[in-house]
Amino acid sequence: MNRAALEHIIRAAAVISGDDEIIVIGSQAVLGSFPNAPAAMLLSDEADVYPKNFPERADLIEGSIGELSPFHMTFGYYAEGASEQTASLPVGWQERLVRVQNPNTRGATGLCLDVHDLVAAKLVAGREKDSAYAAAALGAKLVDLNVLLDRIATINVDDRLRQAASERAQSLVG
Repeated sequence: MNRAALEHIIRAAAVISGDDEIIVIGSQAVLGSFPNAPAAMLLSDEADVYPKNFPERADLIEGSIGELSPFHMTFGYYAEGASEQTASLPVGWQERLVRVQNPNTRGATGLCLDVHDLVAAKLVAGREKDSAYAAAALGAKLVDLNVLLDRIATINVDDRLRQAASERAQSLVG
């Protein structure tokens, strides 16, 4: 995915949901902070989104512009309906959302996870693809290890998961 595709999804999701504020919570949220993020972070053709003011309408977005929809078949990317519970996020993530609003979003605003919050959530999830994503972010110096470790420490998950995520982060910069 690229920034223009994300802006298109934000625009379409806003129209479908009737909400001009769309939260972008998945891996492609990196495009909010880094429109030219490393290719290794842009492998997904989906953006995980939900309407900020009408989160229950996420299914409507997915049903309209989700996987295998005419939108997906036409453009090669799609929206996955998400929710605040889709990821385990650091305390205060809502205050750090990165705004994407420009002529391409036609008045709608994408609210993308801050890259540190995004990578912290990926490391807590602990999947192999998430570790590769985090490695790419750390390797490109898009995230600071100390900030990342601080964010991981605030995620409300089992202590063992938090510790494993911190260890993964540290091993990726070794």
